[in-house]
Amino acid sequence: MSTGLILTGGGARAAYQVGVLSGIFDILDPDHSVDFVNPFPIICGSSAGAINAASLACHAHDPHAGMQKLALLWGSLHTDRVYYADPAGLAHTGLKWLGLLALGWLLPNLKRARPRSFLDNSPLRRLLDDTLDFDRLRANLAQRHLDALAITATGYETGEHLTFYQSDIKIKPWRRSLRRAVPGPIGVDHLMASSAIPFIFPAQPILIGGQTEWCGDGSMRQLAPLSPAIHLGARRVVVIGTGHQDDTHPENRHHDAGYPTLAQIGGHALSNIFLDSLSMDIERLDRINALLAKLAPDALQSESLRPVHSLVITPSKSLDDIAMAHLTQMPRAVRTLFRVLGVSSTSGPDTGGALISYLLFEAHYTQELIRLGRADSFTRVEDVKAFFKEASA
Repeated sequence: MSTGLILTGGGARAAYQVGVLSGIFDILDPDHSVDFVNPFPIICGSSAGAINAASLACHAHDPHAGMQKLALLWGSLHTDRVYYADPAGLAHTGLKWLGLLALGWLLPNLKRARPRSFLDNSPLRRLLDDTLDFDRLRANLAQRHLDALAITATGYETGEHLTFYQSDIKIKPWRRSLRRAVPGPIGVDHLMASSAIPFIFPAQPILIGGQTEWCGDGSMRQLAPLSPAIHLGARRVVVIGTGHQDDTHPENRHHDAGYPTLAQIGGHALSNIFLDSLSMDIERLDRINALLAKLAPDALQSESLRPVHSLVITPSKSLDDIAMAHLTQMPRAVRTLFRVLGVSSTSGPDTGGALISYLLFEAHYTQELIRLGRADSFTRVEDVKAFFKEASA
């Protein structure tokens, strides 16, 4: 039975996924055998998870080596490799945005002065160009080291959630309400589109059917995050999320909160985009599986639905808290900009930690997330072994 890997969005939080995958690979093949086969024939990613997905797909012929390169990339990351963090660079984006919010009413006709995003992530494109080998991806698909790679994005003009997929297997494109699949070669443009966090990073133009569609983060309007893997043939899915279940429990808050800061609102908005739809889709999958389990085997064969078994691993600790512990690692100019939005180093839920956890692309933070991911996977050793044993049966 085909196993799909689903890597959700989350900006810098995606480093956690690398730790989990590193742990899973070591659990399945502790000796790092040269004969170790890619355990995920179907790989799907959204937002920063799309970058991890593409990297794994490009190294599907040598999973352990690919995992080591991905861990090295995230473990040595610095903000200026993802977005411009120097005062001059920020002046063209973040500070200009804040200035126009305050004084834009005086300049209503100056369209050229309107920034496209809060931050400029041009360095990320160069990083991806230097890191990913899409010729190797095509070879991996041709040699069946991999069945399919899917990257999701959102069309700003059509409002559709788009799944771009590449495969050497004949897979009919699917279309659902506000969801559409687009077959074809995947490249850096798709990754830049999928990881274009709204307002934070600029949209990316993608040519679809001869027309240009401006696309943003793949986690927006993603009503069914598990859907692409299932459409591509997965009967089992491993889902690696980036949200700690206790991050959004209001009953645990015992303080007198003032008016929320822009940073607090922004962090909540990003969590709504990246985390909530995944939790709901997993709950939906569990309910469907429970209903299908009550059907007789002959009745199940006549149904279009089929059970899909899942292994879900999410952070055991709050990534917001970890991010705030590493706030000083962020470049000073960026910290100053976020302080204007209400980010504070004081303890408490209103510090803006959620926003920072998505944008803190610094090695001290990402290394801790990788360690947490490995630890969380090793606490599920028996679950991992059982899941893949059933998959090979």
